Amino acid sequence: MQTLPQTRDLVLVGGGHAHALVLLKWAMDPLPGARLTVIDPNPTAPYTGMLPGHIAGHYARADLEMNLVALARNAGARLVLGRATGLDPVARTVRVPGRPPIAYDIASIDVGITSNLPELPGFMDYGIAAKPLGGYSERWARFVADTGETRASIAILGAGVGGVELALAMQHRMPKAAITLIERDRPLPHLGRAARNLLLSRLDACGIMLRPGNAVAVDAQGITLADGTRVPADFVLGAAGSRPQDWLTETGLHLTDGFVTVDPMLRSVSHPEVFAAGDCAHMRDSPRAKAGVYAVRQAPILLHNFRAALSGGALRAYHPQRDYLKLISLGGKQALADKWGLPLSGAWLWRIKDRIDRKFMRMCQTLPVMPAPALPRPHALGLAEALGTKPMCGGCGAKVGPDALRTALQGLAASDAVELGAGDDAAVLAVGGARQVIATDHLRAVTDDPWLMARIATVHALGDIWAMGAIPQAALVQLILPRLSEPLQTRTLAEIMAGVAEVLATAGASIAGGHTTQGAELTIGLTVTGLAGPRVLTKGGAQPGDALVLTKPIGSGTLLAAEMQKCADGRDIAALWPFLTQSQGAASAILSPVATAMTDVTGFGLAGHLDEMLRAGTVGAEIDLAGVPVFPGAEALAEAGVASTIAPANRAALVGRIAAPRTPRAALLFDPQTAGGLLAAVPADTVPDLLARLSRAGYRAARIGTVSPLDSRPALRVT
Repeated sequence: MQTLPQTRDLVLVGGGHAHALVLLKWAMDPLPGARLTVIDPNPTAPYTGMLPGHIAGHYARADLEMNLVALARNAGARLVLGRATGLDPVARTVRVPGRPPIAYDIASIDVGITSNLPELPGFMDYGIAAKPLGGYSERWARFVADTGETRASIAILGAGVGGVELALAMQHRMPKAAITLIERDRPLPHLGRAARNLLLSRLDACGIMLRPGNAVAVDAQGITLADGTRVPADFVLGAAGSRPQDWLTETGLHLTDGFVTVDPMLRSVSHPEVFAAGDCAHMRDSPRAKAGVYAVRQAPILLHNFRAALSGGALRAYHPQRDYLKLISLGGKQALADKWGLPLSGAWLWRIKDRIDRKFMRMCQTLPVMPAPALPRPHALGLAEALGTKPMCGGCGAKVGPDALRTALQGLAASDAVELGAGDDAAVLAVGGARQVIATDHLRAVTDDPWLMARIATVHALGDIWAMGAIPQAALVQLILPRLSEPLQTRTLAEIMAGVAEVLATAGASIAGGHTTQGAELTIGLTVTGLAGPRVLTKGGAQPGDALVLTKPIGSGTLLAAEMQKCADGRDIAALWPFLTQSQGAASAILSPVATAMTDVTGFGLAGHLDEMLRAGTVGAEIDLAGVPVFPGAEALAEAGVASTIAPANRAALVGRIAAPRTPRAALLFDPQTAGGLLAAVPADTVPDLLARLSRAGYRAARIGTVSPLDSRPALRVT
């Protein structure tokens, strides 16, 4: 089947409501030739319509989170987890700190607003903004847990609809709290008179004080108003209006009061290749108050215009409605409706609002599972079994199984120049009076972010050098790029080489050359060399009584398999990336002087690579399963039946060699690890000092077991 090259970059800056809906619709009908990128600092995006219900305790945090990791995977988009801090409309790049600029042909901004008050002295130290939601939700949860049922004081800056909703929600969650709303202008300015009066009466009935005034300072004890009045507060919330993101002022885009000015097609009026939607946009021809309903209804027009701008088609105009139904939470499971000046309230309106909100979230959270295409008839015997029931994993999950590899390598002999055979992590070459180690590895991409994937692949390839106790020296880079136009090839290569160079430079190595070709999908490989000292660590050498130390958690293969299947928690995937890009150089330097044997844990899993050490040393081992560190979310996914495609082969290779319980946690012992940690056998008396030093160096290391004499029992015993 022909693979169509990608020729244009569409970059979505921010995971707001409009962009989330675009991702959903794009997945159903992607534009051939377009490469889609989403940039957001968080792996999940909140649905703000459910925020008051969450603060009141009616919804869990997960109920109102859109999983951007899964949405991006569903749409075939790459997700860049980073905060955009700039956009250059001349160079057509987006700036994300810590990585190369991200180029675009068409860009769109949907970064919402903030209610931070940086100009108010003390607010950034002692207050919290209602938007963005994440910090407020976490701070509120801690405050409720710490305060409990005791009387507390809460002050909210801003008595618009949002501030009043949150005041009622907080009062419902903490009925004994003394809550004060502070408003320097007219409260509830955008409501009809009847609805406004009803809400004001509700505040009074709940004992929430509405105080006019202008805050001039915030401190640990509360708020100072312009007239000198003090408002005591243990918790200060900023809900006063809406502020644009500060970085927009430096983009050169035309702004209105700091918001991106857009035409009816939702394009920047100054730079038509840039779109904007949601609260961060100002609709020049039809200005409206900031409300999520507009972002939701902009999404279909935005999607159409993206496709048109990328393909040369005609754009459509967005025509916002003049008014909309406002459903306002009243703290408990009641709501107020306001439209055309006709207020209604009651529990039945809460139920309507709840159904609307949950329907929206189901659409964003319950993503379709694409059925595998039917096999052609007739087909060769064994085809269905070879394909399996799920897509082939990336990273080390795509490796050939250990039994097949071991059989293929039988009988191969090293030359006289190679000191050690293929059983070790790297070959050792005698070069003059020095010894040099050399190893090669490559990975099928586990992420569509080429910069991130390059860093993962480089750390992974260097693992063999570090496992031998050597110091990285040089690398040859081998790349297979998916089919791309020349401009996209240039952009992609620049990101990849920047990622490789960054990791190598940190390790003290450099790029010596390489080779690039095109193929079906992104694959990154490196051949790396390192300088070895007088003592080269091997897999053999472990002695009975030695302790086994592991420098990274396990379970990455299961998490990555779940991410491919769109069932991983986005926060778990976001937490995984720093581990996969964590250099093992410092860990090697700490362990090498005392280790009796060492390897890196990669495709064959912890059990498989430990078994290689046991075979090489003719010893056994006992593993304390509870002491093995595991990535968050991995054990629950294993319990749900998620596993990497190579996991069955890893398990089969150890039949008769391992005695382990059939539990989800034990299943992770066979899980392939991409850019996994080092596994070292060390004298038992050195463990406390080693673990302390590894911890100080930033490693989540643990003692996981003990080397034992080999006897009639299985070599590897797990308890």
